[in-house]
Amino acid sequence: MAETDPTQNPTDEQLAGKVQDGDTQAFNILLGRYRQKLLRYGNKFLLQPGDIEDVTQEIFLKAYQNIKSFDVARRFSPWIYRIAHNEFINLGKKRKGEPLDFFDFDTFFPHPQSPDTSEKDMDEQHTKAVLGQFLDRLSAKYREPLVLYYIEGLDYKDIAEVLRVPVGAVGVRLNRAKKKLQEMSLNVNNPLK
Repeated sequence: MAETDPTQNPTDEQLAGKVQDGDTQAFNILLGRYRQKLLRYGNKFLLQPGDIEDVTQEIFLKAYQNIKSFDVARRFSPWIYRIAHNEFINLGKKRKGEPLDFFDFDTFFPHPQSPDTSEKDMDEQHTKAVLGQFLDRLSAKYREPLVLYYIEGLDYKDIAEVLRVPVGAVGVRLNRAKKKLQEMSLNVNNPLK
């Protein structure tokens, strides 16, 4: 059996290490891998497509400027999504003039951690369909973990790293968001309620 050559398809972490060593072509590969993902994430997170292209460019600029701080022993995707999260939050604050939410009930008083298998409570396809219909009605606190989990495919640990909350808080937010989506879906399907 022929072994695959790791230089032919390097991991994101290997590419980041090459960028740290000055290989700009490796950064172009990372850009190619993450550009569409971050555009999609921005479209779901911001819900206003006007600035997403500019913000995505800013994300890559910050990633390039801060690549030396990336620990190649860790996963690259939560690191880049964290930069994106910060940029989207900053843009949202500029647009709305919203104050920073200093107290997050889910972070300080999380419920016991729900394992990933609890996500089987609601059919994944149904959740994705309901997401598309009602996502814009959810607050960013609940919208973002849903997008990261169901659309971007990140696991609880990676989402916790992106949002800088305990893993248990991710489970709480996902469960609460799903309940809100279910309520919205029921109210649309049964307007007499």
